[in-house]
Amino acid sequence: MRINVTGGEMSRAEIDEYIKYAGEKHPGRQISQIDINIDGDYVDLQFHFKDTDFQHAYRSADYLVNSMEKLNDAKQKEFSEKERHKV
Repeated sequence: MRINVTGGEMSRAEIDEYIKYAGEKHPGRQISQIDINIDGDYVDLQFHFKDTDFQHAYRSADYLVNSMEKLNDAKQKEFSEKERHKV
């Protein structure tokens, strides 16, 4: 992870606290970079995330699932018989 501090100096312990905060604020996302801009008594944070692979989503009765196994047998049959639109 890359850390950029501008506008002043910051201790390693304080930087570690911002890294911890970023992980708690964005669970499940991989942070590639944090920009920390010191502005007097205030700090502006900007988080940059690693790209994630898109997984196929299936729409069923107005809700989304990422795996057909999560659907019951009737919904799986409905999907198999559904007419597909060409993109």
